[in-house]
Amino acid sequence: MNYPAAVDHETFMRLALDQARTAAAQGEVPIGAVLVASGAPVAADFNRPIGERDPTAHAEVLVLRRAASALGNYRLPGTTLYVTVEPCLMCVGAAVNARVGTIVYGADEPKFGGVRSLVELAGLRVNHRPEVIAGVLAGEAQALLVEFFRERRGRI
Repeated sequence: MNYPAAVDHETFMRLALDQARTAAAQGEVPIGAVLVASGAPVAADFNRPIGERDPTAHAEVLVLRRAASALGNYRLPGTTLYVTVEPCLMCVGAAVNARVGTIVYGADEPKFGGVRSLVELAGLRVNHRPEVIAGVLAGEAQALLVEFFRERRGRI
């Protein structure tokens, strides 16, 4: 029996959730990401577009940049990208260009999700399609978003 894969998904998603909490503490939308290669985290980061004054400073893009630097290659085949929320089109495009092997995410993002909510990654005509695993610790990821926006809007 091979149970560790599911446990690993939750373990790495918990690392991404920790990153998302850091984002929220800094006033950024609470999205975190971790890139794993050969069973170990290579890079972890969180959304920073406000702090960095950079619209591309999404958690996924920052993680891909760090991982490419750490691994010495802009291509990241065989890696797994863990993201607390369904990646947007920009981030999906970056993962496709990096040749990420698998994207694992928590909560769906109905307004901006580029994996299955806004568009179906499986239906795009691209030269590389990562495997997608959705819904890992989705409730925790969704709760972070709801609480963040509730506080931001001044509701209790």
